[in-house]
Amino acid sequence: MEIREEKVLEALGTVLDPDIGKDLVSLNMIKDVDILDNKLSFTVELTTPACPLKEKIRQDCENAVREVYPDALLHINMTANVTSTRDTSINVLPNVKNIICVASGKGGVGKSTVSVNLALALAEKGAKVGLIDADIHGPSLPMMLGVGKKMPEVRDIKGKHYIIPIEAQGVKVLSIGFLVDDRQAVVWRGPMVTSALRQFVTDVIWGKLDYLVIDMPPGTGDVHLTMVQSVQVTGAVVVTTPQAVSLIDAKKAMGMFTMPKINVPILGVVENMSYFSPDDAPEKKYYIFGKDGGRELADAYDVPFLGEIPLKQNIREGGDLGNPVFNQDDQPTVQAFEQIATRVAQEIAKNNAKPKPEIVADEN
Repeated sequence: MEIREEKVLEALGTVLDPDIGKDLVSLNMIKDVDILDNKLSFTVELTTPACPLKEKIRQDCENAVREVYPDALLHINMTANVTSTRDTSINVLPNVKNIICVASGKGGVGKSTVSVNLALALAEKGAKVGLIDADIHGPSLPMMLGVGKKMPEVRDIKGKHYIIPIEAQGVKVLSIGFLVDDRQAVVWRGPMVTSALRQFVTDVIWGKLDYLVIDMPPGTGDVHLTMVQSVQVTGAVVVTTPQAVSLIDAKKAMGMFTMPKINVPILGVVENMSYFSPDDAPEKKYYIFGKDGGRELADAYDVPFLGEIPLKQNIREGGDLGNPVFNQDDQPTVQAFEQIATRVAQEIAKNNAKPKPEIVADEN
C-alpha cells in the first residue's frame, strides 16, 4: 500500500498531547515527514525536553500510524523545542524563553537549594538553563555550585561593558558573590540593589536559554517588584517547609505574585525539609516540622503541589562543598528534584499553550 502524507497526518491528528489536551498535528508538533517506498519517518517535537510522557506519546503515534499502514518501516524521532509566550520584540532578555522566580517569603527554607537543583535537573534533561542569584545581601549560589573563587569575564561591545555568566555544572550562573569578597558585607540601600539586578538582566550576555531560574531573596519587597517589572516572568515556584510559621510567609509570597498589577502565575509549591529518614533506617519518616503543610497550601490556592524534599545531611553538605545533591548518588532525593523539574516544565508548557486573552479596545 502506498504511504501518503495526508493519511499519516490524519492518523496522527488523533494523538493528543496529554498535558495540553490537543492533537499533535494542530499543535504543529509533527515535523519532517519523510516517505520513501515502504519507509516512513517523522519527528515529534515536544514542548519541553523534560516531558515525562515522551514514551507514551511515541507509542501512541506508532499505534495510530499502524492502524493505517501496518507494514510500514517506521522511525519516529523525538525532539523538543521549549515553548514561550514572552514578547521577543522587547530588549530585556529577548533570547530567554521562560523565566522562573523561586521565592519563599521567608529565609532559611531552602529556596537556594531548590533553585540550584531545579536548574541542574532541567539542564540534565537537555534544556539550556541560566541561574541568577537575586539575593544581593546574602548570595549563596557561588559556594553551592563550587565556583566561589571565579570572576566573570567582562567584554567591551561597541563601547558598552557586558558580563559573561560563569559556566557551572552545565548551567550559566551570575551572582553578586562573584564580584565581592565573601567577607565583605553588601551594605546597599534599595535603589543600589535594584540597579544591580537590572544590570543582571540588561548588561549580561545570557545567550539563548530555555529557562532562566531566579533565586529570589526572602520577603516581598523591592527586589521582587524590580524583577516582575523589569522582565516578563513566566511563573513562580514557592518554597516552604511544613511548619506553620513558614506557611504564613509563603502565603504572603503567593499573594504578592497574584496581585493584579503583578499577575505572575504560580507554577506550584515545593515543600522542603518534609521529613527526616535516618541513613540506617531509610524506610522510617519523622515529620520534625509537621506534615503536609506544603500540600495543603497548594490545595488552598488551587495550584500544583510540585513535590517534597527530605531533610538530609548530604543536601546540606552538598551545598557547602559545591556538590549539589542532584549530582550525588542519592536516588530518592534526585528523583524528587527530577519530579519537581518535570512538573515545573509541564506547568510552563500548559500555560504557554493557553490562548492569550483578547484585548478589547475601549470605544469611549
